[in-house]
Amino acid sequence: MAAIAAFFSSLHKTLVAGVVLLIVLIVLVGLVTGQFIKLGNPWWLFFWRWLHIMAGIMWMGLLWYLNFVQTPTVQKIEPAEHRAAITKFIAPNVLFWFRYSALATVVFGLILAFHKGYLIQALTFHKPVYTIGIGMWLALIMAFNVWFIIWPNQKKVLGLVSATSEEKVAAAKLAGMTSRINTMLSIPMLYCMVAQQNGGL
Repeated sequence: MAAIAAFFSSLHKTLVAGVVLLIVLIVLVGLVTGQFIKLGNPWWLFFWRWLHIMAGIMWMGLLWYLNFVQTPTVQKIEPAEHRAAITKFIAPNVLFWFRYSALATVVFGLILAFHKGYLIQALTFHKPVYTIGIGMWLALIMAFNVWFIIWPNQKKVLGLVSATSEEKVAAAKLAGMTSRINTMLSIPMLYCMVAQQNGGL
């Protein structure tokens, strides 16, 4: 039990174990069914979609964690000095995974759209892929907000760049408002992403 606990205390080992487990399951399913992976275009389309979804889950999960859990809870922590643990240790790590999962989601999504042959049509709202095009633009706006509004302002709030007290207060307000805007945009964005493939137009 101690060895298992020690193993799973490492995020790196946990992630490697997840990939190994996936490979084992793929091989076992292939052996049982006789249907082994064929590394053609359909598989690569699936692979890019899988990576896109994995990154998107992390991005949306962290966005909603920040808005539903961390932001409203921090103000309730008493005494106020204890809030420093959030800003010094938790928030920088959350924001690291937050911004890079946003980047990965966009990159994998664009690669997927390119391989499926509808990248330009979606971004220019041509039928029949205009719905996912709307979702893509919403995601691009959100990713822009993450990298060019939320993150630069959060660096001031967290003390990663020098800023006066007044600048920190203003930066916190702007970052918070932009994060709320992204939360609002995430609702139609996710709908558009799912609706295109599943007919909920």
